[in-house]
Amino acid sequence: MGRPRRPLLSRDLIVTEALALIDAEGLDAVSTRRLATGLKVSGPALYNHFGTKDEIIDAAVDTVLSEVDISAFAGLGDRGDWPGALREWARSYRRALAAHPNIVPALAVGFGRRPNALRIADAVFGGLVATGWPNGQATRVGAIMRYFVTGSALGSFAAAFPDDAGLYNGAYPHLDQAHLLAEARERVDDSAFEIGLDALLHGLAARYAQLTAPPE
Repeated sequence: MGRPRRPLLSRDLIVTEALALIDAEGLDAVSTRRLATGLKVSGPALYNHFGTKDEIIDAAVDTVLSEVDISAFAGLGDRGDWPGALREWARSYRRALAAHPNIVPALAVGFGRRPNALRIADAVFGGLVATGWPNGQATRVGAIMRYFVTGSALGSFAAAFPDDAGLYNGAYPHLDQAHLLAEARERVDDSAFEIGLDALLHGLAARYAQLTAPPE
């Protein structure tokens, strides 16, 4: 019998292995040695597909960003519902990052040459401008939304409080229920995100009204 064939090494296989490693252990765990070991290839074989480790991480991040839904921005100029488009995008963006929270710090370096990151930026900016936002303001709205979503995905506010009631007794009288937050983590964090998103969109709507009001 012939030897079983091993799948040929490809960019997709490398990115899949890198993302699994990031999800399990974080960005610092990624190295060409670890990836080569996991893929059962020699280290130099990776360089036939990527020039550096950072390029591999960029590709893994961009794979996560491919999950972000921006369809609400298509034809937005005809509908004009930019708050609804931003809301759908923000929720989808948060879901993608929540599934891979360890990649969030890598987003801080900017869009770079990540195709899906640039695709998102192009759709958001184009949709906002099509509905009447001035170019400079549309850029800032995109930045604000990105700050909000990535910040919400950095960690859980509720889970940050230990569930030890004795920790808070006496010294922190206003936190006498804080030990219950960890148990309600998902509900608290999801609700906080929605409240913040509502507040942000209402504030942006007020600004939009000022910017687009006819001169007196």
